[in-house]
Amino acid sequence: MTTESALPMSPMDDETYSGLQKSAREHLWMHFTRHSSYEHADVPIIVRGEGAYIYDAKGRRYLDALAGLFVSQVGHGRRELAEAAAKQAGELGFFPLWSYAHPNAITLAERVANYAPGDLNRVFFTSGGGEAVETAWKLAKNYFKLTGKPMKHKVISRAVAYHGTTQGALSITGLPALKAVFEPLVPSTFRVPNTNYYRAPAPFGVDGGSPEDLEAFGRWAADQIEVAIENEGADTVAAVFLEPVQNAGGCFPPPPGYFQRVREICDKHDVLLVSDEVICAFGRLGHMFAAERYGYQPDMITCAKGLTSGYSPLGAMIASDRLMEPFLTGANSFAHGYTFGGHPVSTAVAHANLDIFEREGLNRHVLETEGAFRATLEKLTDLPIVGDVRGDGFFYGIELVKDKTTKETFDDDESERLLRGFLSKALFESGLYCRADDRGDPVIQLSPPLICDQSHFDEIEQKLRSVLEEAWTRL
Repeated sequence: MTTESALPMSPMDDETYSGLQKSAREHLWMHFTRHSSYEHADVPIIVRGEGAYIYDAKGRRYLDALAGLFVSQVGHGRRELAEAAAKQAGELGFFPLWSYAHPNAITLAERVANYAPGDLNRVFFTSGGGEAVETAWKLAKNYFKLTGKPMKHKVISRAVAYHGTTQGALSITGLPALKAVFEPLVPSTFRVPNTNYYRAPAPFGVDGGSPEDLEAFGRWAADQIEVAIENEGADTVAAVFLEPVQNAGGCFPPPPGYFQRVREICDKHDVLLVSDEVICAFGRLGHMFAAERYGYQPDMITCAKGLTSGYSPLGAMIASDRLMEPFLTGANSFAHGYTFGGHPVSTAVAHANLDIFEREGLNRHVLETEGAFRATLEKLTDLPIVGDVRGDGFFYGIELVKDKTTKETFDDDESERLLRGFLSKALFESGLYCRADDRGDPVIQLSPPLICDQSHFDEIEQKLRSVLEEAWTRL
């Protein structure tokens, strides 16, 4: 959908490059990073992006098959987004939303509410996704205290799911190894099975399963939410947090009927359904909000990332009119906020970003080409190391296995050697930026910019094939 320049980028001069490497090692604390891995290796320094590609300081080009971090929906190098930021910074560089407002926050709130399903008309801006999740949990607890159900405070979420790094969001996260070093966390969160059909427990998924079996598995998985609510006591459970397509573990789409059953359960027990769409919103699945794709009505949506395509930090919690109602009378207020939530520059960038969505029909493009993307990736299933290709829209996971017949996975030592010891580096050296992830079973995650077309799909498949073939020989 867009044209990238074929001109090579000049590499950074050696003196500047060496100085940056020295400064990075001595001062920069990178996120989720094993710094020991750069003791005898250079830190990758990315200096430019254009379309679906990024460039490092040495002038090498990489296909950004992860959209940065599920973020760069409209691609890199969009000057109109930079110009929107500069224009707003020149007019009003900052003002908080603490009892005041500014035009961009007002008009963006209305625009986002108009995109959102049903009566999700109230938009609370944050700086990013984790803050949006934190906001949703706090609102759920505050709401029930104001409406005469003060014991409702607990949260149900899914195994292996990731919801953020702040204390509350991390508590909701279903990844024990990620949480252990920060315990004790906020109490009162509980896990239920996720919708990984490839690893479904017996009797589901036998001999590849069937549509009826998949739907039955979804019903079973949803019913486990009700079991958890009843075990804890419905009068103590405030909310269920679910991603439309679960990211951690490698893209688990919902089986047919899953979210409809979850909605029934939440209504029955007066539990709020929070659709965590930090990744899935804004075109990743071909809709502004994924709840629309899967046909369910949440009580809250959390979002971020694609709202600005990463050109400026911004997130949001979107709530129903019902949840806002207690805060509209008397002395009640939601005593919560963030300095940079709804920043004037970020909201200006979001408007410009959404203008591109509408002008270029990015949601329609994803829906029209997702089948081709899936078919291209499914060519990789002829490799002995590829066990499953799953996902929707422009959001896929490729699970790696030792044995396709038995679905035997890799042990911890093998995952360490395969993912960290070889795959991550080899994929990057091949010119492909994506993610080799072992937070669940080993997977490669793909989430390219929404502007990508068949040429990019083919490039992704070809580079993956070459690296995965070599990985298999190393086993």
